[in-house]
Amino acid sequence: MSVWGKILGGAAGFALGGPLGAMIGAVAGHAVDKMRAPQQEGGENDATKKIAFTIAVVVLGAKMAKADGKVTPDEVSAFKEVFRVSPEEMKNVGRLFNKARSDASGFEPYAWQIGRMFKNNPAVLVELLDGLFHIARADGEVTGDELTFLEQVAKIFGIEGAEWDRTRAANLGPDKSDPHVILGVARGAADDEIKSAYRKLVRENHPDRLVAQGMPQEFVDLANERLATINAAYEKVRPRRN
Repeated sequence: MSVWGKILGGAAGFALGGPLGAMIGAVAGHAVDKMRAPQQEGGENDATKKIAFTIAVVVLGAKMAKADGKVTPDEVSAFKEVFRVSPEEMKNVGRLFNKARSDASGFEPYAWQIGRMFKNNPAVLVELLDGLFHIARADGEVTGDELTFLEQVAKIFGIEGAEWDRTRAANLGPDKSDPHVILGVARGAADDEIKSAYRKLVRENHPDRLVAQGMPQEFVDLANERLATINAAYEKVRPRRN
């Protein structure tokens, strides 16, 4: 069964609880307290985390669309690219998106819940933010309202300072990105500092870390894109200094 079938059909999705679990329950038409999946001691199990990650992008993407005031065909296509939703599942995913968009509550409770769930693995939260950026820039630009929304989500996730600058720059496109910003180093940084920063970023953003977390393949692919951006930034900086 696909992750969408699990979310909207019941099973592990109801182990979430909180606002994300309530959203799934509202769409699936079941009580949130039913069918709670067993959890590992001390936290959510891998299946629950995978579903939480996926549902969070849908809900936050819907909230971002609400903040922007419109959903363009390009953004819908980008969403389909990120998740590779099959035609037979698109109707249910659309129900979830529309429910989240029409929900009167703000995005903050959902962002806080997923932020707490992955607080010990910030790389996962960066990938989630990248997914939202991917959807936002699908129509050729990230509007001011979308950027404000993304920055607020990032702050809740604990993605601030150099990490936010890097994520923002990486999503503006290679021609607009400052490689120093992406690497999180100053222009006058020593060679050893640049190399150390680069290696740290590679470790933190390697797709294998997401695989170990059981994340959807779509976001492993996005991680590969992010790693390619980091590698490209390093290649731009290195020749200049040599």
